[in-house]
Amino acid sequence: MGKRRNCGKASLKWGGNGVDKRAVSAASGVELDNRIVEVACQIEAQLASVLLGKPAQVRLATAALLAGEHLLLNDLPGVGKTTLATALARAVGGSFGRVQGTPDLLPTDLTGASIYHQADDRWVFRPGPLLNNVVLVDEVNRITPRTQSALLQAMAEDRVTVDGITRPLPLPFLVVGTMNPAGSVGTFALTTGQLDRFGLSLGLGPVDRATERRLLRGDGGPAAVGAIEPVLPADLLPELQEVIASVHVSDPVLDYVLDLCDSLRPAGHLSARAARSLLALARALATLDGRGFVIPDDIKSLAVPCLAHRLAPEGDHVDGRSPRVRSVVEELPAPDAAGP
Repeated sequence: MGKRRNCGKASLKWGGNGVDKRAVSAASGVELDNRIVEVACQIEAQLASVLLGKPAQVRLATAALLAGEHLLLNDLPGVGKTTLATALARAVGGSFGRVQGTPDLLPTDLTGASIYHQADDRWVFRPGPLLNNVVLVDEVNRITPRTQSALLQAMAEDRVTVDGITRPLPLPFLVVGTMNPAGSVGTFALTTGQLDRFGLSLGLGPVDRATERRLLRGDGGPAAVGAIEPVLPADLLPELQEVIASVHVSDPVLDYVLDLCDSLRPAGHLSARAARSLLALARALATLDGRGFVIPDDIKSLAVPCLAHRLAPEGDHVDGRSPRVRSVVEELPAPDAAGP
């Protein structure tokens, strides 16, 4: 595996109340501006300060934010899913919305609705939780397919339609969905199209004893979320994402991504969006490692969390195809990782 840059002590002090747009725009090609790397690393460090003992998951969640990819957390209660989602919003100075998935949830409970004001004789739009920068959709598979369709439009198009009027969502826009185990009473299987909108699927898992001791002493966890200081204003994140999207991908690495997806398609559906997500996330990982180019190890580390859930048949466990993806990654020859 490639050498990982240590972002834990990254420091960013760029005057004023945020990032200079000229600094964000400075990166291009394989010459990655160090200030871009520091911004990315500082976001990761902020998340790591609340989600203790989970460096791999923190890095992947940071990559999802930097790549503009929605995040699915498939895990048991009490492992830090809400804490992570809230920290993502605070780290970029964004607004946070929360939806508690229940079978009686209506589309307007997500999108908002127009309310008639009799005194003024007019209709006023009251926005729903989807009109925020980071939205936690807790127990997303308890939402009925009808309401899931409203979420699908938001995730696919960055907009919602209410009373025949299409309204753009604030950018950046990130959905963090959580799931109950497949087959639980009162759940509705996510469709292939819905799963395809999530760039990453992660499990956080339990913490070890040493980390739990730190949590009991008051380190990290929900109490630490309030101490997070925004690394940059939310309205600058799309520009940062655009710069990261320009990180170089060589032709051999691009062919490796295509070979990987082609090898997995007999196991289930993989759309072109899957390959695009994989590359977008790989560019974010390269940035966090301080590289202006993607290497095969970036693709290997992302293959399972980015692709396995997309292969799941409806009603199946979203991580049920993880062994198949690992097997293909192990068997498929990778190109030389010497550089761009």
